[in-house]
Amino acid sequence: MKSPFKIDIITLFPDMFKGPFDMSMLWKAQDKGLATIKLWDMREFGLGSRRTVDDTPYGGGDGMVLKPEPVVAAIEAAKAENPGAPVIIMTPGGHQYHQAMAQEYAQAPGLILVAGHYEGFDERIMAYADGQLSIGDYVLTGGELPAMVVADSVVRLIPGVLGGELSAHDESFSDGLLEYPHYTRPAEFRGVPVPQVLQNGHHAEISKWRHEKSLEKTRQYRPDLLQP
Repeated sequence: MKSPFKIDIITLFPDMFKGPFDMSMLWKAQDKGLATIKLWDMREFGLGSRRTVDDTPYGGGDGMVLKPEPVVAAIEAAKAENPGAPVIIMTPGGHQYHQAMAQEYAQAPGLILVAGHYEGFDERIMAYADGQLSIGDYVLTGGELPAMVVADSVVRLIPGVLGGELSAHDESFSDGLLEYPHYTRPAEFRGVPVPQVLQNGHHAEISKWRHEKSLEKTRQYRPDLLQP
């Protein structure tokens, strides 16, 4: 039997993950033995009796910076249990996350995510990571929410998690386009009917309609995806 896909998340606030990871697909993936998620409390690697993990920045400025000693120690502990897994730092200055990355990570031996806080990481920590990711051009209080986003997007791509073989393939961004519109019963709602092509059972026509609608939706909401 194949070993479950293991995700390690290093964070100062492990309790933030309890609700999202105990529900829906993330819970089902763990319950089925398809994925395991371990939370590492960064403060357990803190220095001294107060478990210090941050300090004031060299050169002055507001806020605090995460120290290299506890963060690197936590990364090394996670790597010892999840060998071969890429280490990814969640930071607004990282590469923009997209679906192709989720697909790539889902094929990896595992995944180690490091959620930052305060003003960010001591730059020397980056040498111990394989990449830096941002989920958008905005700043959050910490890296916990981005880590949840990445974990969710990767776990749902593990075979057997979603159930249907084509579920993940047909979604937005999987083929570079936004996903086509969906309809279900009733056949008419407040005067608006389900498109007739979806009711005729002709698979080739349905496939053509869906592709056309994907292009139409992409042109309207994400024309940048159609740029050569």
